[in-house]
Amino acid sequence: MTCLPKSSESVGIHAKGQISLPHLLEILKRNTDFREAGAIATFTGVVRGVTSEGRTVTKLEYQVLEEEALQSLEKIRADLLAMPGIAEVMIHHLIGSFSVGEEVVYVIVAGRSRAEVFPVLEKAIERLKLETPIWKKEYTTDESYWVAERTRQMVEH
Repeated sequence: MTCLPKSSESVGIHAKGQISLPHLLEILKRNTDFREAGAIATFTGVVRGVTSEGRTVTKLEYQVLEEEALQSLEKIRADLLAMPGIAEVMIHHLIGSFSVGEEVVYVIVAGRSRAEVFPVLEKAIERLKLETPIWKKEYTTDESYWVAERTRQMVEH
């Protein structure tokens, strides 16, 4: 599997089809720090078929500022790796056009035990969504819109 040029094994921005969860788990298990782990927690984000307002989703499109996104992912990873009991953090997001049910993001946290990995997994996902310049355009049966714009419009009204 080929990654976009500036991706590392631990973080990356990839075109659709260039990375998979099984491949990332293989990479993780080859990591020398993995021997310290007793738990692996994973999150796989998929395209949901219905919006929070009940509209039918037909597809999503993701765009990114690659250099800035990779820097953001590296910072998130470094911060979370510093937490007690954490051996590895991997964050990989796919970009392009995706149908309902397709995988778009993988987050993996390995650590000493489940007590350490679950909270870090949640922090990684929340920080990814808040801090990383990745934009999502949602296509429904009646319209399309950039999700950040839609969220701002809903908050303003």
